Amino acid sequence: MYTLIDGKKVAGEIKQEIAKEVLKLKSEGKKIPHLAAILVGNDGSSESYVANKVKDCKEVGFKSTLIRFDNTISEALLLQKIFELNADKDVDGFIVQLPLPSHISEYGVIEAIDPAKDADGFHPVNIGRMMVGLPGYLPATPFGIVELIKRYNINTSGSHCVVIGRSNIVGRPVSILLSQKGLDATVTLVHSRTRNIKDIVRSADIIIAALGSPGFVTAEMVKEGAVVIDVGTTRVLSNETKSGYRLVGDVDFENVAPKCSYITPVPGGVGPMTRVSLLRNTLLAATKS
Repeated sequence: MYTLIDGKKVAGEIKQEIAKEVLKLKSEGKKIPHLAAILVGNDGSSESYVANKVKDCKEVGFKSTLIRFDNTISEALLLQKIFELNADKDVDGFIVQLPLPSHISEYGVIEAIDPAKDADGFHPVNIGRMMVGLPGYLPATPFGIVELIKRYNINTSGSHCVVIGRSNIVGRPVSILLSQKGLDATVTLVHSRTRNIKDIVRSADIIIAALGSPGFVTAEMVKEGAVVIDVGTTRVLSNETKSGYRLVGDVDFENVAPKCSYITPVPGGVGPMTRVSLLRNTLLAATKS
């Protein structure tokens, strides 16, 4: 029988820990952490995600600011706002919600953010610090994945971990974190050009599916007793929900779960951990300044 990895529960525990830290800061007369978010356009997933971030801030006692722009905003104006937030001493950390409209360079936006205020942990400076094992702001989703693994006492030392997907936001950074000293996993990263992908995944002790392809990981690709972390969150049409949509992961949960020792659900697995990671980075930024 598998154990369900409850990201919502773990995120709640971490939020309580952060809230205690904030109360301590208040009692010592120190600055309250302030997280800001820039939202461009009206993407449904982004709207929901940012609304939850604002709610999270309220729960832990952070100050939060949401800055909205129409999706016709020029890149120059967006960069101007980023430079203002970089200079704003009251803002400890901020994010620019992705994806952005096609006329705006995501890399240009990420590089414009002050690395010391990079709550998402996407800036090349922070990725570089992570790469060599220096302290810094870790990418939110990889940090959340690693924290789940640690808090469920899942053994990674010497384990074969297969990461499916090579994005700069999840796949590549989580493969680096898992291979570092202390976690000591042997990591294989597979992607759309990998040959014999099913055989490689089947050899994994730990599978991290982060490619955005609903139901890609099937039961025949998973060995008995494997740990499966499903990062996928694709919105598909559904007659069963009020919104008309439901979230689907990269793993065929119903058929894969019985073969696992541990598995994350979608929703309620990695998602809440991604959001709480932003709080962790912002607290770190506030207490360093």
